[in-house]
Amino acid sequence: MLPLAITASTVVSALGRGKAENWQALREARSGLQPVDRQDCFPTWWGEVAGLDDLALTGAWQAHECRNHRLARLALKLDGFVEQVRAAVEAYGGARVGLFVGTSTSGIAETERAYAASAPDLATLPEGFDLDKTHNIGALADFVRRWLGLSGPAVSLSTACSSSAKVFASAARAIGAGLCDAAVVGGVDSLCLTTLYGFHSLNLVSPEPCRPWDRDRQGINIGEAAGFMLLEREGGRAGSRVEARLLGYGESADAHHMSTPHPQGLGARSAMQQALARAGIAAQEIGYINLHGTATPSNDAAEDAAVAGVFGRTVACSSTKGWTGHTLGAAGIVEAVFTTLVLQHQWVPGTLNLQTPDPALQVAVRREGGAQAIRHAMSNSFGFGGSNCSLVFGL
Repeated sequence: MLPLAITASTVVSALGRGKAENWQALREARSGLQPVDRQDCFPTWWGEVAGLDDLALTGAWQAHECRNHRLARLALKLDGFVEQVRAAVEAYGGARVGLFVGTSTSGIAETERAYAASAPDLATLPEGFDLDKTHNIGALADFVRRWLGLSGPAVSLSTACSSSAKVFASAARAIGAGLCDAAVVGGVDSLCLTTLYGFHSLNLVSPEPCRPWDRDRQGINIGEAAGFMLLEREGGRAGSRVEARLLGYGESADAHHMSTPHPQGLGARSAMQQALARAGIAAQEIGYINLHGTATPSNDAAEDAAVAGVFGRTVACSSTKGWTGHTLGAAGIVEAVFTTLVLQHQWVPGTLNLQTPDPALQVAVRREGGAQAIRHAMSNSFGFGGSNCSLVFGL
């Protein structure tokens, strides 16, 4: 594929607001995970974005009010992102800027609140509750499209934890097919009890801060986050600054099991190989891999087998979920932003909370961060049902 320039990006997570705060936390090995202090939840840790309760959507945006859209709006207003999108709209026209966003549960927390406030028989939901504008999967694309004033193709993708990685593939295909000249890609997922208890029912949630690749890892911590990038054809807009480039993507659906990856990571391996092929580079040219690295026993083992099968055992790898928690449908975009920051700063983060590396795993997971010369990097996002996506970025 032809490389696509990343001309703007933004991120909000438990680490902070904007790229600078997130990057500083990565450099300082300062986690955003905190114990959950709620009587209606079991003991665990999560990555909560501070201050969202004070950012309600009001006025003309009241119908869209939900935690997910608060998070989306917060990210959009940071890092000069809106200004760059407006410049792209001015250059190409609003109908030529596409929008591709991922989420796993959208505004489901608003539906939880609606049911809690409903009549005892659950037959009557509170007045003003609007499922289509909050909880519906398409609500995120609708909200962001309106907020940015776009009129081009607009799509919400929901493929579990690969959602906001797969948006890059969809955007690249749309630009390649001539449907648009530029595309906003991103993802948002917010905390809710449905997600917490859903993963808890599968025995996948850790009672302590998650420990990717650790011998004694116990599972994930749930986090929330939002992130966006602006993709454009190389040289498509005069005066734009290129942060990094999307060089390739790979997608697969191994469908081994509804919630467990293929034990040898065959789907993950296929996605990584496809991404390398589209980027036109060899495996040995990848200097760093941001692992999906969820810290569940089966996920880490499967990804380890896949990475070792494609790259061998020496490529520098780490998981950043010990900082943010697993942000589910937002994980792809958050870790894509982190991966491009690695390229820009030529510095690789370690793997937070990794104390005793699992001797059964093979790849060279970094425990400590450090400077490293890198031209190409990969980010992995693997979801339930074997929905896999790998992205290759370069300078």
